[in-house]
Amino acid sequence: MTRIVVLLKDIVDLNELKVDLSTRQPRVEGVKRRISDLDKRALEAAIQLKEKAEGEVVSLSVGGDKTRTAMLEALAMGADASYIVNDGGFAGIDALATSKVLKAALNKVGDFDLLLCGEMTLDSMSAQVGPRLAELLDIPQVTYTKRMELLDGRLRAERDLEDVNEVVEVALPAVVSVVREVNEPRIPSLMNIMKAKRKPTEEWDSAALGLSVDDVREGSSVEVVSVEAPVVERKRVAIEADTIEEAAMKLAEAIVAEGVLER
Repeated sequence: MTRIVVLLKDIVDLNELKVDLSTRQPRVEGVKRRISDLDKRALEAAIQLKEKAEGEVVSLSVGGDKTRTAMLEALAMGADASYIVNDGGFAGIDALATSKVLKAALNKVGDFDLLLCGEMTLDSMSAQVGPRLAELLDIPQVTYTKRMELLDGRLRAERDLEDVNEVVEVALPAVVSVVREVNEPRIPSLMNIMKAKRKPTEEWDSAALGLSVDDVREGSSVEVVSVEAPVVERKRVAIEADTIEEAAMKLAEAIVAEGVLER
């Protein structure tokens, strides 16, 4: 039986994110959290693989109390169980430290055949956790995957390298990160949403993983000092004309003068 672990990260819903104009900082209070879109596509890929052959799909996330709600969506989509690393001491750690925490969590999750994740999360866009985790686990990795299939103890994947597609095969277990083109995530049915609350969810803190918060944080080499929206200065150019045609002509000339368009 194939066992697939999917790494999921819950982030603030970027469609609802607002910026405080006085501080230029994002307003995250009260904003809903959701699974990062590319991670959700990795989950969909895992569920599709499970549907083709007997297997199990479990989700793994490093988060907080609000992560439980986001992970319910994963269970409703088709994951069989959910594991959450919930320790406030890990808040704000970088990709390297997160990878080390995930490695410890995977030791508790147990043996797996495939580890899936999105190529990046849409909040940090670092694209580092998957590759770093593969190195820590010392297993093969396939990045930028847009199509995959399980063979007898191996994985065949098609990679999107922008100007060319590459087909590769690796032995299992392996780490695979997917791109947006891999699929379109399903919308859970009402029945599956109700069933999700009865599926197992387990949470661990640093002690349960045998980790020291201080040691993990010391291994975090990137510190986010602040997050601010860029300053946007508008030129406030007013187009005055007697007719619509004249206004259109003046607008086109102004756009060309700014270098946005060429004649």
